[in-house]
Amino acid sequence: MLALTAKLLPILLVDIANPVLFALLVYAAGSSRPLLNSWSLLIGHSVAYFAAGILVSFGVEQIAAALENPQAIDYAIGGVVGILLVCVFFFIRRGQGEQADEPDWELTPWRCFAVGATANFIGIPFALPYFGAVDMILLADLGMANSLLALGIYNLGYALFFAIVPLSVMLLGDGAKPMLEKVNVVLSKVSEFVLPWLILLLGSWLAYESARYFLTHQ
Repeated sequence: MLALTAKLLPILLVDIANPVLFALLVYAAGSSRPLLNSWSLLIGHSVAYFAAGILVSFGVEQIAAALENPQAIDYAIGGVVGILLVCVFFFIRRGQGEQADEPDWELTPWRCFAVGATANFIGIPFALPYFGAVDMILLADLGMANSLLALGIYNLGYALFFAIVPLSVMLLGDGAKPMLEKVNVVLSKVSEFVLPWLILLLGSWLAYESARYFLTHQ
């Protein structure tokens, strides 16, 4: 488990550098019901993210069960995710990365829940590290219960970072909005510069691990 944690932490750091979700949370924090809406948005995103991880895991395991060497499919998927991440690096560097669009209708808790759930698809390039994390968990071969636990802990760690927004609203009330907007600007600027390189490093590492496996298991 310690070895898995060491592999998942760098992926988590790349994963939470998500300007899309943070911008949406800041927008929800500035609505008529900032606390309820921001929590609803974060919970919606977390539920969808965790469910997507389970579905991806199930799909990979089903494919692996039909093959003679289940580990091979895990490395193959890791390699594909790695290559896609490298492609995303060049995509973002050309200035064509996805940006969060602020809703132009009144926010309600249910709408925020739906926006949070679909935010994964608004910023799909930023969700690719998550697929890499799922692949690492599958490669650890922990069994179903422990794999779900590891995936749940990863998602909890991811959500805790973004819980800064609703927690700030709880503690500071209306005074949280100017601070959150400043943090959002800083995060966007940092992500614009740092995130592409983190994605490149993560993608190169996943692709290397995949290539090394197949070259040494011929």
